[in-house]
Amino acid sequence: MVIETTDKTFVDDTANGVTLTDFWATWCGPCRMQSPVVEELSEEMSDVKFTKMDVDENPETASSFGIMSIPTLMVKKDGQVVDTIVGYHDKAQLKKILDQYTD
Repeated sequence: MVIETTDKTFVDDTANGVTLTDFWATWCGPCRMQSPVVEELSEEMSDVKFTKMDVDENPETASSFGIMSIPTLMVKKDGQVVDTIVGYHDKAQLKKILDQYTD
């Protein structure tokens, strides 16, 4: 399950464990391709928390992290950014990246 996060809830939503946040927008074609991949991974990787944020509705967080292109996928571990991935990535690529940060 992918949780919708906002500027107000992002810090709390990504404070513990390994999290992946999908920064996206409704008008973004590659974002629409990335979203089902993230959804599928969220069902398979119970040790990772998956969130998504619409950058048009929540510009503060994206701006604070310097996110200029979407989709951008941000990996955090215990509240600290450990990886930022820009552009579309398939399930195998994302799983390989996330596996680096899970115990």
